[in-house]
Amino acid sequence: MALDRVVATLTASKVRTALVGLIVVAAAVGGAFALGVFGVPSVAAVNNSFGEVTDEKTVVETDLVVSNPNPFGVGLDGVSVDYAVSMNDVEMARGGREGVSVAAGNSSIAFQTDLENEAIPPWWTSHVRNDERTTVAIDARVSSERLGRGTNLTRTREIETDLIGAFTSEETRPVNADAPLVDDPVLYVNETRGRWGTVTDAETPIAMEFDVYNPNLEPYVVTEIGYDVTMNGVEMGSGSTAEEYVIPSYGSETVELTAALRNERLDDWWVTHLDESVNGHQVSDLRIEFYAVVELPGGERVTVPLDALTYEETVQTDIFDEGLHRGSGDESASGSGGSDDETTDDGASDENTTDDGTSGGDSTDENTTDDGSNDGNTTDGNTTDDDDDDGGLLPLSVD
Repeated sequence: MALDRVVATLTASKVRTALVGLIVVAAAVGGAFALGVFGVPSVAAVNNSFGEVTDEKTVVETDLVVSNPNPFGVGLDGVSVDYAVSMNDVEMARGGREGVSVAAGNSSIAFQTDLENEAIPPWWTSHVRNDERTTVAIDARVSSERLGRGTNLTRTREIETDLIGAFTSEETRPVNADAPLVDDPVLYVNETRGRWGTVTDAETPIAMEFDVYNPNLEPYVVTEIGYDVTMNGVEMGSGSTAEEYVIPSYGSETVELTAALRNERLDDWWVTHLDESVNGHQVSDLRIEFYAVVELPGGERVTVPLDALTYEETVQTDIFDEGLHRGSGDESASGSGGSDDETTDDGASDENTTDDGTSGGDSTDENTTDDGSNDGNTTDGNTTDDDDDDGGLLPLSVD
């Protein structure tokens, strides 16, 4: 009996010691998190691309890289990941996950979010009003409800286009009537100018001017100039002038025309812009065709196609910095400017944070391996790993 009591006493003592040890460890871990000794998982990178496109929706495919600085995995019910994509402050897509578990190091999680094509017209009007400039902003956040902390990553990219800049020209182009008993050319267009007008929710106007010269002894009357605008074959607008212009003998006159793009057709154009089978991914051809109705000296009116004035411009974009069109040598390719990444921690400063936990005023954009060392190569904030099998992205599970 005495031996049994001794054994029981020793066993109870060991259990109490183990429980105390577990409590101490739990308290130490909790305190370490609270004091910031262990880090809260953060967003290391966000990579987006366009997926399937329909008449109503565009799929945005997102690969979000979460960095866990701790030597062990983190799996808390309160850990969530959220991100949003905006263009000139127009929200284009938003997504997220809750109940995320991440292994030590870098982990990757894939999202698919629908971009409603009806958001394209508001973005377009902001793009034109901003001199054909767009700021693409990607905001991602990893937060822990239990720890009451979170980290943010903001990536911005500048996109620029020039759809109508080349319309302004001093090239002289003839206007031929191709009519019996009429000597061509009946007129010359010596200069053209174009600029965006006042954009509304309904239409995007292009204000155009044509300096027309009459090389003949008799005056000619231009009773109408009409236009048809297409983008990747989508009819964007058509119309004509309502004012007559008399071009005096051996004299010049400036003819004005406003061509209006119907913004309600922009979502139809957007589908073709992303359709690689049309012109290539994120490639569009703008085409404006003109015609004139000219009253000849005898009173006869002829409709003259102004083929020499047909305006064509190709525009390319790379909205998510996928590396499209690089090395093509095409000066019309747009999307200049790199990506700026900014990582912030709740309650911390707004300085950019590198993967090793140090902070500085400027983003390093250096490749970072899983052991925290830098290899000196410059990228847009993407992470790499020495193991070619997983590309530096460790498994991530969702509870």
